[in-house]
Amino acid sequence: MKWKCLILLLVVFFAFSFPVYASGDDHHGPSEHEHMNLGEILSLYSTIPFVGILLSIALLPLFAPEFWHHHFGKVSAFWAIVIAVPLLITYKGIALHNFLHIMIADYVPFIILLWGLFTVSGGILLKGTLRGTPLVNTVIIAIGTVLASWMGTTGAAMLLIRPFLRANDYRKNRAFMVVFFIFLVANIGGALTPVGDPPLFLGFLHGVPFFWTFHILPHMLVAALILLGVYFALDVYYYRKEGHSSNVEEDEKEPLKLVGGLNFIFLVGIVGSVIFSGVVDWGEVNTLGVSRNTQEWVRDGFIIVMGGFSLVFTSARIREDNEFTWFPIQEVAYLFAGIFITMTPCLLLLLAGEKGALGFIIGAVEKPFHYFWITGILSSFLDNAPTYLTFFTSALGKFYSGMAEPLAVSKLISENSIYLKAISAGAVFFGANTYIGNAPNFMVRSIAEEAGTPMPSFFGYMLKYSIVFLFPVFVIVTLIFF
Repeated sequence: MKWKCLILLLVVFFAFSFPVYASGDDHHGPSEHEHMNLGEILSLYSTIPFVGILLSIALLPLFAPEFWHHHFGKVSAFWAIVIAVPLLITYKGIALHNFLHIMIADYVPFIILLWGLFTVSGGILLKGTLRGTPLVNTVIIAIGTVLASWMGTTGAAMLLIRPFLRANDYRKNRAFMVVFFIFLVANIGGALTPVGDPPLFLGFLHGVPFFWTFHILPHMLVAALILLGVYFALDVYYYRKEGHSSNVEEDEKEPLKLVGGLNFIFLVGIVGSVIFSGVVDWGEVNTLGVSRNTQEWVRDGFIIVMGGFSLVFTSARIREDNEFTWFPIQEVAYLFAGIFITMTPCLLLLLAGEKGALGFIIGAVEKPFHYFWITGILSSFLDNAPTYLTFFTSALGKFYSGMAEPLAVSKLISENSIYLKAISAGAVFFGANTYIGNAPNFMVRSIAEEAGTPMPSFFGYMLKYSIVFLFPVFVIVTLIFF
């Protein structure tokens, strides 16, 4: 009863906080607001539910872990209702369209891709004796960093996190290992191709050549090599502190071998379908008023088929030995549904540019390092794909206002490529700053906790790790390249 009263009070508060659009005719129904740009009229109050869900994710696992474990889906739904209902009451059709658009065009393909990669990678098992020494761990993270650009940060992270955790199950201090795994495999490693991270794929769809992102290779190498070096030093320190020795002999050393290799075919199929959907044009399909490219629906269906094949053709014993459960993807699906709904006003405010309540942010972005840091910081908390698109579009308008997009993109690359490098690197690198900065971060954290590795809280992750280790690296990248 208390929950229902709280929801009602917050709904009423937000319903009266939004300015009412004055229409010339009140009898046209939902279409009366069809020309309204919500981003230009929403106030900063509309971002409160997004802040609320972030604080819930940050604080409830810390102060009410039992409640959170059993009710995180309800908490996510609570914040979604708090923002969705008053917006729907106030702006009707236009609000409904925006919510449908973010769920159908963004959330659905997002969760289908995550589910497919999670399911397929869960059917690949590395058996044998793998001892997590500092050198072995550093090599695993380095391999994952390289793979991330070619099979996506989610694919690489889901493929390697379980063997990485099993190799280190004898170690006492494991949280920092998983954090650096998130830094490199789940984020920074995906900077080289549009397959690596969603914002780069979005740039590819808007005319950025597939291999152009290799221009970020120097930026990625600087960040990755520094972080790998820091990780190795930390691992050596804790390894010796725990009293381990690198020359310890295993009682029974089992040779390494991969089981469930058929899933690599399904993995290649998923990655191939993502690339294919970006190079063909089969027209558009309208679903509940939201237009999506036909090839994108085909891609999503193909990913579901690949995941289904993995479930059918992979032995249940392999998944059991891999300690595979559905909880990590379930947690991501529930929480990110709420995140996508509550961040809708935030994205609308950004997309409104200088006409919106966040216009002071857009107007302050001028130099390349501004684009790197602002794109990055917002990508740490918002979906990095639309954040990338916002500043990508802003840069095109800044230099080539009124020019057709294909020509503008070509000129941006040839004449002002440093701005595109800054936007691209910021959107990818800064995703490592928080658990919600990139979807695989949350999944890796969940899998690690299931495996018995105590992970830092939301704020603990930021204060103990990302601010301490990532921000200095980003400053170095800024000084060298921007």
